[in-house]
Amino acid sequence: MATKASRSAARIMMAPAVVLLLGWMLIPLSLTVIFSFKKFLPLRGDRITDRGEGFGDFMWEYVRGFPTLDWVGFENFSRFVGSSSFWPSVWTTLVIVGGVLAITVVLGILLSLLLDQPMWGQGVVRILVIAPFFVMPTVSALVWKNMFMDPVNGLFAHLWRFFGAEPVAWLSEASMGSIVMIVSWQWLPFATLILLTAIQSLDSEQLEAAEMDGAGPLQRFGHIILPHLGRAITIVILIQTIFLLSIFAEIFVTTGGAFGTRTLTYLIFQRVLESQNVGLGSAGGVYAIILANIVAIFLMRIVGKNLDA
Repeated sequence: MATKASRSAARIMMAPAVVLLLGWMLIPLSLTVIFSFKKFLPLRGDRITDRGEGFGDFMWEYVRGFPTLDWVGFENFSRFVGSSSFWPSVWTTLVIVGGVLAITVVLGILLSLLLDQPMWGQGVVRILVIAPFFVMPTVSALVWKNMFMDPVNGLFAHLWRFFGAEPVAWLSEASMGSIVMIVSWQWLPFATLILLTAIQSLDSEQLEAAEMDGAGPLQRFGHIILPHLGRAITIVILIQTIFLLSIFAEIFVTTGGAFGTRTLTYLIFQRVLESQNVGLGSAGGVYAIILANIVAIFLMRIVGKNLDA
């Protein structure tokens, strides 16, 4: 049993890590909020400090709220949301997230059911199924772009020609579906792993009793397996949604935001780095945070009830 002294010692030892983690999260967040109310155009000579270039000078200006930058209030927010690209980027983000979630949950359930069956080389098959999750998004996007979806030398192009059809320029003619396919391939192992763990925790006696009572495979799946997977599906949806709302690398590598694939994250990237308007991009970052919280709250209320069941 922990004593008061041991608990105090534990808090002291954890304090540096907690402080570092809070600084790692709060400083970038606070910088985003501060810059969203400022006019910050580095290419036009705006500077965040007129004292020097050292870290101490930066922190001093940070504490003071960067007074060298002009205060513009909510102008950046109104300009960003008033842009003709804002609402299409939000819609594109939600479509990609919804498409990836639908594919990964459905195929994840099917794959987890398959991998739960006894088969030769089961361990090797499971490793191969899970392996794509450990590939970097940039690398997987490049593989799909050059090896599979290239309209001249890609694998899909050769298959189309083999069957006498004209190859498809996937990333321009079916750009949204291509992005969803690439991201789904990357996140499918994660969903499969979580759902497979949940299936293996199911009491086999329930399935045996249902089979003895005359329940068919579909009835056992619908009345026993699927309800048991409720919590696991909820976890998959919540975790994937958090990461998918900030999808960037796959779009940057494949379409560059063209052909209707510009998400909110990519729009922010264009405003900050390509247009060098840090204030406008920071306002977009605040909107992205608000969108992520709205979606998270919605999911916790609608889907997260399974966690309490």
